[in-house]
Amino acid sequence: MEQAGSHHQTVEVGHAPSTTTGIDHRKMLIWAFLASECMFFGSFIATYLVYEDQSLVGPYPAEVFSIPVTSVSTFVLLMSSFMMVLAYSAVRKGDILGFRAWILCTALLGATFLGFQVYEFTEFAQQGLTPRTNLFGSSFFTLTGFHGAHVTVGVIWLLSLFGYSYINPSVLSRDEGLNVDLAALYWHFVDVVWIVIFTVVYLIGVVEN
Repeated sequence: MEQAGSHHQTVEVGHAPSTTTGIDHRKMLIWAFLASECMFFGSFIATYLVYEDQSLVGPYPAEVFSIPVTSVSTFVLLMSSFMMVLAYSAVRKGDILGFRAWILCTALLGATFLGFQVYEFTEFAQQGLTPRTNLFGSSFFTLTGFHGAHVTVGVIWLLSLFGYSYINPSVLSRDEGLNVDLAALYWHFVDVVWIVIFTVVYLIGVVEN
């Protein structure tokens, strides 16, 4: 609840209900979900690696990839993870205003990453690379598009938490900030997956070609 005379709004922090495992069931579900997502992304990355060099016609990775541009978008996404850490730290301290600032920064950086991805896809299309161009195009757009969809869901989730903090601030810090913790786990997972994609698809792909 709000405290008069303080420099920022605060909310009370409760405790998560204990379970037989000692972990909240919602946190166990998100871990199970992320484990299944690892298998999905693993299969997509494996498919990409299989078909990367099987295209009979171009363009090929080295001809379309712009490592500097993708490096900037990767940095933006990594910074969003840092902002997410600050948001979670703020909500654990009961600093609702700090939480709102950091969670909004996280969402905006995620949206910026998506903007980079749209720009990249547009550039590829202008260079003749589409999902129908060759096997490389099909596997590449499927993999990165699937990841982009996850980032979009994450941005919507973060903005929902930001908006809901005005409707019911106490829900954000209830259960030791569990609601924010679940969103943070998802967001960090999306960032880690992109690091793998950037390394395997962009960096190694260009070097090999």
